[in-house]
Amino acid sequence: MSDEFFGQVMSDHQEGFVPLIFHKVSADEMESRSSEFLEMMSNRRTTRHFSTRSVSRTLIENAILTGSTAPSGAHLQPWTFVAISNPDLKAKIREAAEIEEKRFYEERIPDEWEEVLAPLGTDYVKEHITDAPWVVVLFRHTQRKRENGEWSPTYYSQESCGIAAGMFISAIHNMGLVTLTHTPSPMGFLGDILGRGEHEKAMLLMPVGYPSDGAEVPNLQRKELDEISDFIE
Repeated sequence: MSDEFFGQVMSDHQEGFVPLIFHKVSADEMESRSSEFLEMMSNRRTTRHFSTRSVSRTLIENAILTGSTAPSGAHLQPWTFVAISNPDLKAKIREAAEIEEKRFYEERIPDEWEEVLAPLGTDYVKEHITDAPWVVVLFRHTQRKRENGEWSPTYYSQESCGIAAGMFISAIHNMGLVTLTHTPSPMGFLGDILGRGEHEKAMLLMPVGYPSDGAEVPNLQRKELDEISDFIE
């Protein structure tokens, strides 16, 4: 390969790239930032008790956009965040969710799952869906439509959407709101009610808002560092 041809190949390849924007900070500042963020997130808790107090659409938009900064397989961004504030639609979703959840708790729940859920006090009643001012449903794209009109898989969509969900949750907590990761079983009714395509699968239902007065959370402890990590140096 001639140098001239190699240079052309590199030039063509680099047209799709832009410089990385990276702001250097001192080691002290890095440690300070990491400690402050850890302290803030250590206070994050999941509650099922939501206030009906309104939340601006701008805050939800910012949380969705933050979630969408997540890395994804081949940058396919295989997600859709459907945000619902319409009371009638939320009531319809709650009704359908409670039908599925009641059947799950009474007929389908494995003993092992029932055992670990017991300390959390969960049941099929899902008032958080109608109490919270917003319900955000994260849909995972299992396929994508190519330029030739054919459908092909979206690789690593499960992992990609999981990361996006985590960043969305962090954004919600950072702005001073609370959320809950709810996974009705099964979740197919969400795609039907919200009119999503067959290539989109509901992954999480997340009510978003302020905690209600007197909101409570289970008295749980997070694992210590040595229980969740293993350093090899």
